[in-house]
Formats: sequence, C-alpha cells, structure tokens
Amino acid sequence: MSKIVGIIGGGFSGTMTAIQLIKNAEEPFSIYIISEKEDLNRGIAYNSYSDHHILNVIAKKMSAFPDKPDHFLDWVMTKDPYKYLDKTLLANSFLSRNLYGDYLCELWREALMEAEKKNIQIVEINDTVASLQYIQHKISLSFKFAQKVEVDVCIIATGNQIPKNPRINNLAFYQSSNYFQNPWIKDSVLNVKSELPVLIVGNGLTMVDTIIGLKEQNFKGEIYSISPNGFNILPHRHTGMQYTSHIDEIYDGMPLNELVRVLNKHIKIVRNFGVSAEPIIDALRPLSHKIWRGLSKAEKAIFMTRLRHLFGVARHRIPLHIYDKIQKLRIDGKLHIQSGNLISIEEENDVIEVTYYDKKLHTSQTIQVSRVINCTGPETDLSKMENNFISQCIQEGLFSQDELRLGLKTNIENFKLYTKEGIEIRNIYTLGSNLKGELWETTAVNELRQQADSVSKVILSELNQVERQLKKNF
Repeated sequence: MSKIVGIIGGGFSGTMTAIQLIKNAEEPFSIYIISEKEDLNRGIAYNSYSDHHILNVIAKKMSAFPDKPDHFLDWVMTKDPYKYLDKTLLANSFLSRNLYGDYLCELWREALMEAEKKNIQIVEINDTVASLQYIQHKISLSFKFAQKVEVDVCIIATGNQIPKNPRINNLAFYQSSNYFQNPWIKDSVLNVKSELPVLIVGNGLTMVDTIIGLKEQNFKGEIYSISPNGFNILPHRHTGMQYTSHIDEIYDGMPLNELVRVLNKHIKIVRNFGVSAEPIIDALRPLSHKIWRGLSKAEKAIFMTRLRHLFGVARHRIPLHIYDKIQKLRIDGKLHIQSGNLISIEEENDVIEVTYYDKKLHTSQTIQVSRVINCTGPETDLSKMENNFISQCIQEGLFSQDELRLGLKTNIENFKLYTKEGIEIRNIYTLGSNLKGELWETTAVNELRQQADSVSKVILSELNQVERQLKKNF
C-alpha cells in the first residue's frame, strides 16, 4: 500500500519540500499538499498585491535549489523583458516578488509532470487544517470544509503567522473594520480616506511594503508609524562586498559578551574606512545556527531583549531606491516616524484617536487617523494563536515549544518534533519559521531551500526502509 505524505503549507517551504520529495523519490507514494488559499506555491511572501513589492535579496542569491545557485537567475534570463538585459546587472538586481512567485509555480508544474512519470500521486487540498490528531502512529487531519484525511507522514510548513495585536487599554477596537491585523492583504491599503492620516504600528520591512501599497493606491494623506525603536531600516549599501577578518576570532561556544566585543572591534575598523557594519553581520550567516545553538538560555534572552533589534537592522535591509522613496516621504512631511508605545485607541464616527507615549518627548501624544494597520511582525508564540491546530497540539502536549517560545521544539538533525514529555515523534516534521527558537535565522530562501532538501531526504530514507521491511516480510 502506497504511503501518504501530508504537507501543511503551500508556500516556499511546502512547495520545495514536495518538489524535492518528487525529485529524489525512487518508489511511488502519495503527497497531499494543503494550502489555505488559492495561492499554492506562492504563499504570502510571493503572492503580493503589488508588483512594486520586491525581493530584499539580489537575484543571484534566490535559487530555489541549494545545488544550483544560478537556477533562478537563469530562469529569469528566459523571460521577457529580462532576456535582453545584461546578466551581471540582473544578478545584482532586486526583482519583483510576484516574479519569484511565477518561478515557484513553474517549478511546481514541472514537478507535477515528473511525479506523473514516477507514478507519484499528488493531491492539492485548498482548505484550512482545523485539527491534528495522532492515533496509532497515523496523523488524522480535519479541515474547515473538506472531509478529514489520514496520512502516514506529516510535514508542518506553515510559514509566518499574522502579527499579534499590540497591547492597548481597550481591546474592543480590534473588532473595528478600520483595523487590519493582517498587513499582507490588499484590503489593508484599499479605499483609504486621505482627509485623515493612516497609522502603521511597527516600522520594519512590512511597514515599507504597506507604504508602497498605500501610495500605489493613490493615498495622498499623511502616514504615521509608531514602534518602540523608531525607523532604523538600512539600505543595501555594499552589495557584493565581503569582510571576513572577524570570522577567525569566533569559536564554538563563544560567550555572547565576547562575540559582541569582537564584532564591535571590527565594526570600528571598517567605519574608519567609510564602510558600515552590514558586511560584518552578513559574514556571520554561515555560522549563525552554530552561534545561536551555542548560547545559553540566559544569553539568548539577553540577545532578544537588548541586541535583537540592532542585529535585525543590520541583517534585514531594503534596496537603495526603495529606501530613498521612504526618506523622500519623510522629508516632504508625508511620513512621520515616532518612537513610542501605544496606550489607547478609541474610535467614533470613523475617526480613530490614538494615544501613545512618545519616547523622544517623554510625554503622551494624541493623533487622529482613519485606519490602523498592524505591521509589528509575525507572532512567534504559537500557543497564543486562536483556532489553530498548532496551538491545539501544544495545549494537548503533542507538540512542545522551545524555551523562548519562538517556535516548536525540534530535532534539527532530522526535523522531527518533540512532545511535551520530550519524546521525538517519528513521523511529524517541521521546517522554516517554526525552527526560529532552534536556529534563529530560518526564514530566508537561503535556509529554507536547504531545509526542504534535507527533510525530504530524511523522509524518503525512512519510507524506503519501511518499504524494504514490508517486502522482506512478504
């Protein structure tokens, strides 16, 4: 009897895991790939409502395959209007996210043809997983609309969650039609009245995308952004530059304070030559997982409270021309960046009054806006998600969280989840953002493509062992 592999999540991680399973398979089996919306393969990241939302990584680093570094770039060079452009220019360009979504969709179509040749059954389920039950080593998945299915292996590739609601005095506001908890949907920037400003809570990369979306929809009013740290986003200023002198000074198990000392020393060196810190942080990328796992729980907590923001600013940058657009809006008085914390939000007759504590002025301030868009970043404490099968599994003890509640406790050698009692589940796997607590950096294509390749090989190896054992018994 053919084994069934269920993949929950149809974005990059789910799609590439399925593709790698098909690519590396030697025996027939079935794959059920489950996507909540009709955006299979694209997920949230590459199904943007705007073609002006672009990748934050240059094209030559965006291959979906770890063993084919130029795969995306070569694919782009076959498409109009890119086929007539200089390859070096394209390799160092920031291209459209929707274009990257087209790339993933084409990879999936090719994989479906290969699956048919290998007699691998593919079932696409467009629905939401309502619950997951583990019964006698089988995984039963119930859905919001469709009938339940039973799979032999389950891969949780759910990606990033929507942001949590900020703390305010009156939580009733979050039921307002003028509040958008999910900033990645087009409705968040549609039909906005220009008579009053818009408030964006948070000012990271999603804030930038939201501003682009508002301007694309011809919003002419003012925009306010409030976050604890204010606007610190940096542009890509040293594309292609490498600096690795500090790497030789980093060793396994290095204490956090010693690591910070080394980094600060080299940041001071490069700044003397007019270079900012980004190349130093970028050079840590191959070591980031080992460094993170070598930190103690206390050191990780210190990093999260004191250093996370600084690290994020240096690591997650935006293309220079997008940065210039944001700065021009600030200069023109159309974008106001505030460092502070929300206190209360009250709404009356479609006018929203927001009170916040201004860290610069050391006093509370009030502004009136017509809309509030939550761009605070994905929720990482999965136990707090409402009506979600992962939080249900955490509550029941089937899954457990890492010590900082950044994701799910997982054996990173084989991607298998742990129960509350610390028992490894033999046939439930995860990858991507659910490994944040284990690896910290685990949401970019660079990590996800390797994880998809690795987890597929683990699963196929174990499926083949079962198949061989069955043949031996009969």
